[in-house]
Amino acid sequence: MKNIYLVGFMGTGKTTVGKILAEKLNKEFVEMDDVIEERESRSIVDIFAQNGEPYFRNLEKQLLKELAKESDLIVSCGGGLICDEENSKILKKTGIIFNLVATPLTIYERTKKYTHRPLLNVDDPLEKIKELLEKRRPYYEKVHFNIDTEKFSAEEVAEEIVKIIRSHPEIVS
Repeated sequence: MKNIYLVGFMGTGKTTVGKILAEKLNKEFVEMDDVIEERESRSIVDIFAQNGEPYFRNLEKQLLKELAKESDLIVSCGGGLICDEENSKILKKTGIIFNLVATPLTIYERTKKYTHRPLLNVDDPLEKIKELLEKRRPYYEKVHFNIDTEKFSAEEVAEEIVKIIRSHPEIVS
């Protein structure tokens, strides 16, 4: 089976949904941010602070290239990973892309208590969410499937993805 890539803005449920999905499909789950933190022996916040976003994006790209050589993975991608054309091509070639979607206000409510979100450590995080969503919209629109996480539990979102996969066997083989 091709990899299943979960993309979307932070706070849309990629990690939670990914873990449930991996369990339902009996596949390995990979949280890209966790792998990067483990390899770098530091947090994403520290990577951004010490080396900047371009350095982090390069780490993401290298990890994606590794993961793309495998199959049968459920991968939670960083929110901005798909905004790189090369990454986008890799995702499309080696897997099925599900974009998890929520409104800016819902994303803000889900992420406001966390300090490990370097792009939201600003004076007006809600405005920053709106700005980044608008910037990333063209990339998020080019995925295979968009899944609304707004009014659904992570379990329901995972179940919807399973239904899509089972109703389109040609896309995952």
